[in-house]
Amino acid sequence: MNEALPSLAAAIRAALLTGDPAGKVFAARKVARDWRLGRLAFDLARDEAPLMPERPEWPANLELLPPTQMPRRGKGGSERGRIALWHALAHIEFVAIDLALDMAGRFGGARGEEFVSDFLSVAADEAMHFALLDRKLAALGSHYGAFPAHDGLWQAAQDTAHDPAARLAIVPMVLEARGLDVTPAMLERVKAQGDSHGARILERILDDEIRHVALGTKHFLKICGEGNKLPQETWQNLVRTHFSGRLKPPFNDSARHAAGLSLEFYAALAS
Repeated sequence: MNEALPSLAAAIRAALLTGDPAGKVFAARKVARDWRLGRLAFDLARDEAPLMPERPEWPANLELLPPTQMPRRGKGGSERGRIALWHALAHIEFVAIDLALDMAGRFGGARGEEFVSDFLSVAADEAMHFALLDRKLAALGSHYGAFPAHDGLWQAAQDTAHDPAARLAIVPMVLEARGLDVTPAMLERVKAQGDSHGARILERILDDEIRHVALGTKHFLKICGEGNKLPQETWQNLVRTHFSGRLKPPFNDSARHAAGLSLEFYAALAS
């Protein structure tokens, strides 16, 4: 008789509760691979399935500050400024691993296996992005945790933990979409500094993030369709409710459009 497959919920929870950066990268990629290969049982909807933690584990040496208290980085002109920029990007990608894992684990039971597959693939991408940035920091003589970081990204997850539509509206369709807007200018600065290796990392991240925003938009549209709701109006209402920041131009309209996030969604909220 075949043994029962290991729990998908337990595997996702274990990855979320791995604080060591290299360990989290390994755990996220492993759960995504094991799920893709049919090695984990889809048990997220079962009453006895392990619950997702309220917050994930992060490195013990990572100093967290409120976003308003973060030191200004400038535009990366000095050596320290360049390292601080790569550190900020590494933190974004590290937290993005947990955002994708939590999306799959928290909402996958209700949203189904395709939803889980999509967001575990995002978690694996984010793990690779972090690994690339962590190596970049090492090449610059630094490491993740060398600078303070803020908790704003995970706060967005906590604020939307009750509603998959709200989580999709804020995390992929606002926060990740913002990455599409700011990365091209950052890429040009890195190229101007003669950092071709850094430019290749940013190009890889930008390409992947278009897919991530597209997946979030796809599942948001699906939820709206199930509830006979107007997508643009629903998204705007959720953003007004759950996002305290501003949607600031300039926007990367072509990348947003490629991700299915048309101007009709965000133009009315731009400030």
